[in-house]
Amino acid sequence: MAQIKLLGKTNIQGKTIFETAPNLGFSVSDANAISYITAVETADGASLEDPVKQAIENFIVGCKSDGIWNAIKASCIMAGARTLNGALVPLVGTAPTNLNFVSGDYDRKTGLLSNGTTKRLNSNQADNVDPQNSKHFAVFSTTLIGSNKSYGGLVTAVPTNLNSTNGRVRNTTALSMGGIALGFKGISRDSDLLVKGRSNSTNYQNTNLVSLTPTSTNFGIFTRTLNISECDCRLSFYSIGESLNLALLDTRVSNLMTAIQAAI
Repeated sequence: MAQIKLLGKTNIQGKTIFETAPNLGFSVSDANAISYITAVETADGASLEDPVKQAIENFIVGCKSDGIWNAIKASCIMAGARTLNGALVPLVGTAPTNLNFVSGDYDRKTGLLSNGTTKRLNSNQADNVDPQNSKHFAVFSTTLIGSNKSYGGLVTAVPTNLNSTNGRVRNTTALSMGGIALGFKGISRDSDLLVKGRSNSTNYQNTNLVSLTPTSTNFGIFTRTLNISECDCRLSFYSIGESLNLALLDTRVSNLMTAIQAAI
């Protein structure tokens, strides 16, 4: 939409003239958004559309306003970018290692599609970089998957993973989070006992899951073991880090994906 500005002109009758200036484009102002968008555009070799840039900035600024931004330690927005290389630019943290994805697996609107066997990501984010009793892992899926297929995590003596029906956060007993659903799914450990989950806009929690000491194993995306994919779904977002309010992250990610899909 064109921007309106007062040009300071007067006509022969001495009246002020209001004119419609040309579309000046969306200007990114948040420092983190500028850095991320610049990196994506460099990887893509082309600029993003203004509505996509605005959706990204709105997400970042919104997370900061909600007080959850600093808890996100490793994250990728795997939608919006023009290329697979751009989609794997990290929003926060270290870039993931691409294990067998090719450009045809990526869709700008819906994200990155795995095959359930060979295609996966190594987040390069070790589990033990966050406090033992403060941890979250969340994804946004755009296609349904079969029962017990892992969105990601790691398998060690202290399992931390998230699949289509449940999740674990440094405990051996799974937290049930309802049936298979599209959209946001996340788990968060808020203390040595309290584990929370969220799926399909519904909150789940179990206050009786004692935490165990984390290990140095890296998180896998689309897999739990880093050796083989266990997920044939399409993901457009993942986030790893310290505990946070899952409902707030759900709202921000869902709004981000809705805006990106509408913009492209």
